Amino acid sequence: MTRTALITGATSGIGEATAYEFAKNGIKLIICGRRLERLNTIQKALERLTDVHILNFDIRNKQSVIDAIENLPKAFKNIDILINNAGNAHGLDPINEGNLDDWDAMMDINVKGLLYVSKAIIPQMTARKSGHIINIGSSAGKEVYPNGNVYCATKHAVLAITEGMRIDLNPFGIKVGAVNPGMVETEFSQVRFKGDPTANNVYKGFKALQAKDVADVIYFAISRPAHVNLADILMFCTAQASSTIVNKES
Repeated sequence: MTRTALITGATSGIGEATAYEFAKNGIKLIICGRRLERLNTIQKALERLTDVHILNFDIRNKQSVIDAIENLPKAFKNIDILINNAGNAHGLDPINEGNLDDWDAMMDINVKGLLYVSKAIIPQMTARKSGHIINIGSSAGKEVYPNGNVYCATKHAVLAITEGMRIDLNPFGIKVGAVNPGMVETEFSQVRFKGDPTANNVYKGFKALQAKDVADVIYFAISRPAHVNLADILMFCTAQASSTIVNKES
């Protein structure tokens, strides 16, 4: 039986790579994001592999999230797999110099947005007593590093929410897990550094994880037998030992 997956933040990076990996393996897709042009491009590319529906909304807008998921066409109504991937880091300021707008953006996207989407989808999973939820966390959810403060806090929250979900949804047979990457070479740093040229140096001197590497692990997690749930996965590139230790070529 063909499964249907909903992926947030699917217009770039890990979300886009996961959409491609799932499509390649015949999973029907609902891809979500704010950039409609990107969604249309990805839909056209993947429709030769599987059925694809796009949802264009801002994950921070609670009503938009609810309306979009409530009004899915019948063929995409039953969501078997939820990949809560949408997330961002804004700024690298010490807490005493932090930007309130950056803090709001990270809390709204990384925590509240994840909750809004989950709340809209979990009831159908509990009703069917089946489903699989993977929340994309970060190594920043495992340790706090200098100037990471609020971003690290949001990713710690993702892990706490994941554990709470797994406990509360256990009676319904729903799998819940987290995939927590370290440094992944995506648009992430461009957003975090707000276009500052410094962003171009983040991945120099070593081979960072690629979006496809994380997508491979996500697919591996959702393709395990029914009795196997990968609850918590931390992944680094070989050069990275922790959030602050990276072996770079001099």
